[in-house]
Amino acid sequence: MSDMTAADSGNPVFGWAGFCLAALALFAALFVFWAGPFAPQQSNGVTLGELAAELGKSTLRAAAGMEQPPPVAPTRDLDDFLQIGVAMLGGLAIVVSVIGILRHEKRRPAIAGVVIGTGAILFQFFAMAFFAFLGVLVIMALLNSFSDVFSGLFGG
Repeated sequence: MSDMTAADSGNPVFGWAGFCLAALALFAALFVFWAGPFAPQQSNGVTLGELAAELGKSTLRAAAGMEQPPPVAPTRDLDDFLQIGVAMLGGLAIVVSVIGILRHEKRRPAIAGVVIGTGAILFQFFAMAFFAFLGVLVIMALLNSFSDVFSGLFGG
């Protein structure tokens, strides 16, 4: 007879649970990315205008040697909570799948749960990093246009 443990002969409960949680996390990440944002948003023109005004005020304060205002903590909205929830769901999927691996359950569902859960978390991270990079490019273009305006005014 073969020497099989109880975990090897049964259904890989933790592996399949981790896989299902990971699949749910990936679907939630895709949903938040494509269907969002869900919280009310300012238009891009208003946001860029406020950014330009804050840059100008900060520059004038620094040139005059005045103190900068204290930092203000950003408020969380529905989109932030959804992104945090998706990351936590992906993390839970990874933990449950690793429990399945440690219990010596069948490896395929558990490894798939780890990989897909990690993919859900990384998808959110890379999407956020990509849009942050695009935002930096827009800000650089805005600052470049300001430098053209100011160089014409001051003869530089």
